Amino acid sequence: MNRDATPRRYLMCAPTHFRVTYSINPWMDPSKPVDLPLAQTQWEDLRDRYRSLGHTVELLTPRPDLPDMVFAANGATVIGGRVLGALFAYRERFEEAGAHRDWFREQGFTEVQEPEHVNEGEGDFAVTASYLLAGRGFRSSPLSHAEAQEFFGLPVVGLDLVDPRYYHLDTALCVLDAAADEIMYYPDAFSPGSRAVLRRLFPDALLAREADAAAFGLNSVSDGRHVLLPQGATGLLDPLRDRRKAEGRPDTGCIGVIPTTRRACVPGVAEQAGLSQHALALSDHSRLPHDAMHALSPHRPRTRLRPVRGPGAGTRRART
Repeated sequence: MNRDATPRRYLMCAPTHFRVTYSINPWMDPSKPVDLPLAQTQWEDLRDRYRSLGHTVELLTPRPDLPDMVFAANGATVIGGRVLGALFAYRERFEEAGAHRDWFREQGFTEVQEPEHVNEGEGDFAVTASYLLAGRGFRSSPLSHAEAQEFFGLPVVGLDLVDPRYYHLDTALCVLDAAADEIMYYPDAFSPGSRAVLRRLFPDALLAREADAAAFGLNSVSDGRHVLLPQGATGLLDPLRDRRKAEGRPDTGCIGVIPTTRRACVPGVAEQAGLSQHALALSDHSRLPHDAMHALSPHRPRTRLRPVRGPGAGTRRART
């Protein structure tokens, strides 16, 4: 299969006000100090890597009263230029949704819907060419799935998350190539029924091991060709490279490793902070009938925004 990267637009929010003063997931520990300078450096590195790959990064202004805005991917879901806003499960993050909706409207997005049911944006929604995958169990309400299907006109596949460490879908599953319906995921994060669904729909998926899932290896970012991985997810490097070799294409630096640490993680999530949580995708997906992957997907009719998660800045909970 010939893979090409598609230029995308990402929405990111700097960790200017990032801190951990409350706990809403197993990775958050308010007693652990946050190294803001390190978080900022890591966030800038992630931003610069997106740009170096030809992607555009838009910026959302951080607010001092909303420390988790850095996890921008949770603020909305954007497909084909249509924006389904977020409705957060915890009051600590509730106001982030309004800040995201305001940004979209100010940027000229005309179809911006405020949801009726709890959903945490691209944290729990992932698009492929055939499906809108939707996580549930810890944050997003199952009722949000029908709402998303009606709004986007895409078939929604609900997936039950059962391990509280993987409370968002994007901590347990990553779309590698939306156009080809190619994903990788951690089976034990899902219920038996959801694992059976994933095996049926994605028989060639790459299965991550526990160590790589715990290092937030599934909170990675792929633009269809380049894959950016958190530093701790070393077990995914060879399987991803082997896939490229099987396609008859050399590994020319298409798999990158982002140096995140347990103390100040930039890309993504929890303890080691993944990558995808720091950016909301706003990319162009004209090749598919609908937008397939946040800002990374090459399959959408116009421009689409994907929330980019903020850094797990200097804390065991780089992700919220």
